[in-house]
Amino acid sequence: MQEQFRTVAREGVHETEIKKSRFLTTLAPAATEQAAQGVVRRVREEHPGANHNCFAYVIGADAGIQKSSDDGEPGGTAGGPMQQMLLRRETRDIVAVVTRYFGGIQLGAGGLIRAYGGAVGQALDALGTVARRPMRLATVTVDHQRAGKLENDLRATGRVVREVRYGEQVRIGVGVPESELGEFRAWLADATAGAATLELGGVTYVDG
Repeated sequence: MQEQFRTVAREGVHETEIKKSRFLTTLAPAATEQAAQGVVRRVREEHPGANHNCFAYVIGADAGIQKSSDDGEPGGTAGGPMQQMLLRRETRDIVAVVTRYFGGIQLGAGGLIRAYGGAVGQALDALGTVARRPMRLATVTVDHQRAGKLENDLRATGRVVREVRYGEQVRIGVGVPESELGEFRAWLADATAGAATLELGGVTYVDG
């Protein structure tokens, strides 16, 4: 499992000019391919007069979904370099759209590759990225008498408490780094005198 990756903290736009051509780079977090395609469509609608709206996205912690488009630029000079920059920076769950308004001066293949890849790199620097790390979702079940103190102890020790559900017993949803599961089991047994049960679920990624 991928230990951690980086993604853009928020959507934003960074502009640069190269030989009178304007390059507007939109970066946005995108956890699914549908979300990435939605950003691409929206940017194209916002810039109908642009010469090109090239894009690239990398989805999944393992970079399992990758797609790019040159959108009319010479093959391999726009979307590919953009995608390579996203991969080189080890970013995931991210979409980049570079909108170009042609300034009248041809850049040539090499110039385009540098321009599009560079535009994404500059946008990543300007907007900043955040690390996302894997968390194993877990449910702690405990009696009502111990629940309040246990929830407080979980928060006090920096655990990610996702939800608390009350029924015959109290079920507390937490996120635990995979590498700390053994330590967490021991802590939980000690904190509740062995009265709590731990049920493990799937994996999610959180900022941190």
